Amino acid sequence: MATVPKRETMNPFEFSSVGKIIFGRGKIAQLGEVARSMGGIALMIYNGDDPGRGGPVDRAAASLAAANVRVVYQRQRGEPTIADVDAHIATAGWEDCDLVIGVGGGSAIDAAKATAGIRSNRWNCIDYMEVIGKGKKITQPAMPWIAVPTTAGTGAEVTKNAVIGSPEHKFKASIRSEHLLARVALIDPELGVNVPPEVTAASGMDALCQLIESYTSTGANPMTDPLAEQGIRHALESLRVAYLDGSDIGARERMALAALLSGITLTNAGLGAVHGFAAPLGAQFPIPHGVICARLLPPVVAANIEALRREKQVAHPALVRYDNIDSFARVCMPSRSSNSLPAFLESLVQELRIPPLSQFGLRGEHIPGMVALARKTSSMRYNPVVLADDVLANILRSAL
Repeated sequence: MATVPKRETMNPFEFSSVGKIIFGRGKIAQLGEVARSMGGIALMIYNGDDPGRGGPVDRAAASLAAANVRVVYQRQRGEPTIADVDAHIATAGWEDCDLVIGVGGGSAIDAAKATAGIRSNRWNCIDYMEVIGKGKKITQPAMPWIAVPTTAGTGAEVTKNAVIGSPEHKFKASIRSEHLLARVALIDPELGVNVPPEVTAASGMDALCQLIESYTSTGANPMTDPLAEQGIRHALESLRVAYLDGSDIGARERMALAALLSGITLTNAGLGAVHGFAAPLGAQFPIPHGVICARLLPPVVAANIEALRREKQVAHPALVRYDNIDSFARVCMPSRSSNSLPAFLESLVQELRIPPLSQFGLRGEHIPGMVALARKTSSMRYNPVVLADDVLANILRSAL
């Protein structure tokens, strides 16, 4: 049974989420009806299979056609950049689109989110970006938009930020506003059945990482704690199953729920050092986001536990929470052979065959620059303990 960490004072908090969540097998059939209530011409931003191959995009299009909603297709290739978002916005204007639908993984959904938000506000994408842009506030509600995730990973369907890359700056940063929350998040686990094993592994580790980081974050609160605990259990029970047998709809369903919960918890509690590194690494190297999260999660957890223990904060809430996660893992995976939580997480990464970061060009000489850039990210301030630069460097070194 999980131990509830005691706090001298309760953190003040706010809680945000999308207006409506539709979750369940076969729910993609409702997309047309939902979309029709918002508009008649949909800009569908998608990734994965192209139209005509019988995948999620075709299933979404069939539902929209039945409801007499015209579709304008816009493919998102790779993680969205400033140029991508500006191009999507231009297409929405040319085609008189009155709603946006994101179908696919986090890249497609973030692109849809940014497009819908900026289209109804002035200026360009770069003007609203944190760190590298002007950080302007989005003041007007976004165009109506619907999120339809097909991978169980980012939880972007229920977050209020869109992560956008700038090749010019070699950096990724967020556009952030409650106005960016989707009108509807429609999650159909059946859409993930044909996702390749390597994508299942990386996206699933992203969801697990987000749940662990938001659960141990300095922004964790009584609303997010039970959601994070439930999500962690679902991910621990189901990720390996979904990876080994993608047709196991029960495992797909539990991973879809874990990803959904991770999006809710990260939005309201923040993340940590893993995601602090993810922004600069993902911008400067062709590393999938989920691979970064998977490879950095074990050493970050180990470093956090060691730092908290070294400071003799034995009653620190994060240490209690790491113990809880370890207990969940022992219940969900009783056959595990590793004794510590970091060792268990590392064994899971190995079992899922997550490649090391060196395969994507990251070298030792890049580490100081990555540490400096990670310090600037918003996620780093939610880490449960401040980690010294040499510790952060060792974390990256261990992931090479």
